[in-house]
Amino acid sequence: MVMPEDFIYYYTLPEPPVFLVILGLFIGVTSGAAFEASLKQKVQEWLKNPYDPGMEQLSGLELRLPFLGICCGICLFLGAGLEIFSVSTPLALAISLPLTLFTGYLVWSQLGKQLQLLYRGGSQAMDLDSWE
Repeated sequence: MVMPEDFIYYYTLPEPPVFLVILGLFIGVTSGAAFEASLKQKVQEWLKNPYDPGMEQLSGLELRLPFLGICCGICLFLGAGLEIFSVSTPLALAISLPLTLFTGYLVWSQLGKQLQLLYRGGSQAMDLDSWE
């Protein structure tokens, strides 16, 4: 006769991917620091030479690569975080990837609009405290 104790060894819960959560957070934070430094450098270049027509666009690897690193870190963090709560890996990626891509697109487009405003009107155009 089969005893209930025999079934304990047939079903075990997998280990949660805590390492992937920490890795995703680390990638996102370090890429964010690199993105901050490169964005500050780009703005300083604009302030030194405001009439350079090539500076108006957000093209360039120095801004896109850290932003892509932020998005990859966030996607890994979200996917592994969902897996901790026993969500399957394909479903976790199916949730985290579109969410990360959509949020990354919104942030990138808003950043582009703010930098265009900064480029055209200087730092006075971004004064959020004035009601004029």
